[in-house]
Amino acid sequence: MEDQFIKAATLIGDPTRAAIMWTLLDGRAFTATELSVAVNTSPQNLSMHLGKLLDADLLSVEKQGRHKYYRFSNKEVAYVVEAMANLIPKLEIQSKKDTEKYPPIKYCRTCYDHLAGKIGVALADSLLKQKIIIENKNTFEVSSEGEKWFSNFGINLEEAQKQERIFLKPCLDWSERRNHIAGSIGSLLFNKMINEDWLRKTKDSRAIIITGKGEKELLKYFKIVVS
Repeated sequence: MEDQFIKAATLIGDPTRAAIMWTLLDGRAFTATELSVAVNTSPQNLSMHLGKLLDADLLSVEKQGRHKYYRFSNKEVAYVVEAMANLIPKLEIQSKKDTEKYPPIKYCRTCYDHLAGKIGVALADSLLKQKIIIENKNTFEVSSEGEKWFSNFGINLEEAQKQERIFLKPCLDWSERRNHIAGSIGSLLFNKMINEDWLRKTKDSRAIIITGKGEKELLKYFKIVVS
């Protein structure tokens, strides 16, 4: 146990690897190129450090299209980094954070047949927080409370399960680098919002418009504040 602790502490204690872990703390997944820029090191040096963190099971890598995205292998790794951050002396500094300006395609868009972008990720976060869906080993599952919720919301889970496709799955969002909801559930949620005029498609674009009605309903059901 002592040897394993020393090994883990040494891995995280290296300045470059510590910078990688700090960068990943915001919950997004990063490419090797992005991490190389963020921690100010060469791609070759970064590759060596990523290899060590992967071998130690501190990071995981996910391939999506032509890119590979790196993130913490599990939440416990993030807890360790956060706990270490608590050792940093608190500074009395007041700062005003400007609201980030999102282009329409990053704010709310389609990803195949489901909702993505900032709003899509916020939707997934809300369902997880309300325990309508639960995360289990990097997968999403509908909870018993969720079965009642979806029924009241007007989505037939039995019909969704009969579709010849994945029922429910997390999908890594390319702009937010966090998961939104895919599968038949994601498609049914999106279609309901379109059919009830919460959302509207735009011509020749994947960007989605949120209507006035949609703003009210997203706040009511998912506590999402449209900015």
